[in-house]
Amino acid sequence: MRASGRVGYAVVGLGRIAERAILPAFRNSKRARLVALVSGDDHKAKRLARQFGAEDFFSYDDFAFCLSHPKVEAVYIATANQLHAELTERAAAAGKHVLCEKPMATSVEGCLGMIQACRMNSVRLMVAYRKYFEPASLALKKLVESGKLGRLKFMHSAFTFCLAPRKKGADWHLDRKLSGGGSLVDVGVYSVNSARWLAGLDPAEASAFAWTTAPARFNEVEENIAFRLNFSGGLVLQATAGYGAAQASFLQVCGEKGWAGLNPAYAYDEERRLFGKIQGRWFEKRFRVIDEFALELDAFAGCVRRRREPEPNGVEGMKDVSVMQAVYRSVREGRPVAVSYPPPLTV
Repeated sequence: MRASGRVGYAVVGLGRIAERAILPAFRNSKRARLVALVSGDDHKAKRLARQFGAEDFFSYDDFAFCLSHPKVEAVYIATANQLHAELTERAAAAGKHVLCEKPMATSVEGCLGMIQACRMNSVRLMVAYRKYFEPASLALKKLVESGKLGRLKFMHSAFTFCLAPRKKGADWHLDRKLSGGGSLVDVGVYSVNSARWLAGLDPAEASAFAWTTAPARFNEVEENIAFRLNFSGGLVLQATAGYGAAQASFLQVCGEKGWAGLNPAYAYDEERRLFGKIQGRWFEKRFRVIDEFALELDAFAGCVRRRREPEPNGVEGMKDVSVMQAVYRSVREGRPVAVSYPPPLTV
C-alpha cells in the first residue's frame, strides 16, 4: 500500500446513490481518486467509467480481478445490503480497505464477520454515515456536548420519501432477502445512529409499529414504521421512517435547559438549518449545501493513510443493526423488547 498521495477507490454497485452522489463526489475530493467500477450491468459500468474517469470496470463475476488491481487500495460498497458482508470479507482478504454503505449488513452475524475479516487482514472498515463529517450535524453534536441543552430528555426524528416504482426491473429494496427490511434499514437507520451518536449511549429497549397503505407492493418489507428507543437515564427517541410520504427529514433534541432542531437533517442535497431555543432565547444558523460524500471519501482516505481507526467503525454499524433487529422483533411480537448487543470487541 502507498504511504502518500490520493487513495485509489473501486466503487462496487452502481445504483441510484452511486450514480447521483458517490461518483460525482470524486470530482470534489482532495484525498481520493476513482480507479474502478464494479457492476452487474456492463453497459452502465462502461458509460459511468467514461463519464467519471474510472480507469477500469468489472462485473461481479470478475470482482477478484478488481481486487487484484494494483491501484485499488479501498472499495466503496454500495450494493444491495445482503451482499455487504460477503464483498467486505473478500475485499479484506485481498488487503483492501472497506467503506461500506449503511446498513452495514442484514444481520449482526454478518457485521461480526466483516469486522473480524478486516481486523485479521489489518485493513480499515468504516460505515458510510455522512453526518460524522457534515458541518450542521457536527454543530449539533458540539451543542449537545457543551451542556447548554442540559440533561437530554427526548429526541424526535423522521426521514421519509416516496419510493417510486422502477421503470424496469425489480427493486431490491422491496426484496427482504436482499434488503434485510424496508424503510427502517434504508432511512430509519439514520435516526438510530444519530440518537446513539448524539447521546453517547446505546438504547436498552425498543418498541415499534409498522404499517402499509399498499400491501400488494409492500408484501415483504415495511412501507412505514414508527419506533421508540429507551436509553438509560430516561432519554427516549421517538422516530418515524417511511416510503410513502413526501421527502422530509428532521431531528429535534430536547433537554432540561433548551432544545435544538436540524431540518432537513439527513438528505444530502439541501441547505440545512440548525435552530432552537435555550433558556428562553431563540437561535438559528444556516449551512449551505456541500458535497458530503466528498468529505466522507476524504475522511476514510485519511484513516487509510494515517493507519487510524475510522469513526464510525464497524462496531458502530453493528450496534445499529442490533437496535434495528430489536425494532423488528417488537413489530413481530407486539410488545417492547430488550436490545441485545454482541460482546464488546477490541478494535
